[in-house]
Amino acid sequence: MTLSFADTDAPSTALHLLTPDDLPAWRQRHSAEVSSWMERIGFTGALGQAALVPDGEGAIAVAGYGTPEKRARGRFHLASAAKSLPDGVYHLETDLPANELVEAVLGWLLAAYTYDRYKPTTRSGGARLKAPDGLDTKRILTVAESEAFTRDLINTPANDMGPEELEEAACALFDEYGGTHEVTRGDDLLAAKFPLIHAVGRASPRAPRLVDLRWGETGPALTLVGKGVCFDTGGLNLKPGGSMGLMKKDMGGAATVLGLARSIMALKLPLRLRVLIPAVENAVSGAAFRPQDVLTSRKGLTVEVNNTDAEGRLVLADALALAAEEAPDCLISMATLTGAARVAVGPDLAPFFTDDESIASALSQSGARVADPVWRLPFHTPYEALVEPAIADLDNAPKGGMAGAITAALFLRRFAEGAPSYTHFDIYGWQPTAAPARPVGGVGQGARAILDALPDVLGL
Repeated sequence: MTLSFADTDAPSTALHLLTPDDLPAWRQRHSAEVSSWMERIGFTGALGQAALVPDGEGAIAVAGYGTPEKRARGRFHLASAAKSLPDGVYHLETDLPANELVEAVLGWLLAAYTYDRYKPTTRSGGARLKAPDGLDTKRILTVAESEAFTRDLINTPANDMGPEELEEAACALFDEYGGTHEVTRGDDLLAAKFPLIHAVGRASPRAPRLVDLRWGETGPALTLVGKGVCFDTGGLNLKPGGSMGLMKKDMGGAATVLGLARSIMALKLPLRLRVLIPAVENAVSGAAFRPQDVLTSRKGLTVEVNNTDAEGRLVLADALALAAEEAPDCLISMATLTGAARVAVGPDLAPFFTDDESIASALSQSGARVADPVWRLPFHTPYEALVEPAIADLDNAPKGGMAGAITAALFLRRFAEGAPSYTHFDIYGWQPTAAPARPVGGVGQGARAILDALPDVLGL
């Protein structure tokens, strides 16, 4: 599967993006034949409505596509045109504002995404788009390719995407862009003081590991931490079958930070990037960690395990503690962490937590600008007491179920102390129903908002 623009020299058909209000003036600017044809086929410019005007030889002379006057419900509306128009090359004729045009073009590219590792597709050439003038199309294509990279990682089932395969994909990515990597595996995690990562992953025959990747030598320091639980059975607190069905996506945080890292490196942003991925499989065996175990973290804080299915925050804790030791200018974690976040905001929004007002503002504005919706939830300090059990410093699964996304974020914040700025994203990483440019399956969330916000966040 290749995402690309059509060759700039290829003959192309004009695709006019029209609203109902645009249509009367547009018809007046065209010939009577075109205007009459549009009227005859009932084209009104309604959202998603396509119109094809033939020339005298049966080819397409003009194409129209209904677009919203303002950003309507949903995103990437033009992706539907890319899927429904006849094969051929098109160029856009539109007065859309620049940010909406970028969204339209990105959606067109992502409409070509398919996951075909196990079932190759036999698609024809499809509708191809020429890169519009005046846009940074290299950046748009990079973002689309990075999103496809993230989706491929999430969509790959756990039998082919375990800790070792996730490590290989991450290291190969950084090799491609001249980065470096260091990996700590198996029992070496104990000697290197990553006891929580080891505890969560030790029950699986597929050794747990911490993947430490770096790129860039100058500029501000950005560290990304991604949850890499390649499959989550729930451990001894075994998930029911219905809840286990999507757990190949529990490494969606790792996949998303790797996609973001790919964009950063491909665009050669002037910063020092570090990516930390604790990669494990939360399995069941005689070696599994148990409810009521008390574990000592890298930071020295003790953690009472009250649910082995709250393992993501444990592996992130050791990785965040390592990240904070360097005090990077900006520390961001991403994880498919809690069902409570989905209850709060649903699958389409990426909630984030931060105490940094400037980062919160930048992320919110960028999310709206690039159609990557994010929503701030609070680090509500009074709830700290909920993550403090009687016999240890911290509780990995407070009883009662109240404010589950917040208490998980507060747990993580304890391990990020020392970093000047910490932001946590609790993403879903999955598209449950097909939507324009987003088939059912793995999906990145928050990465485009972060990428757009980095100039403000880091002063690039």
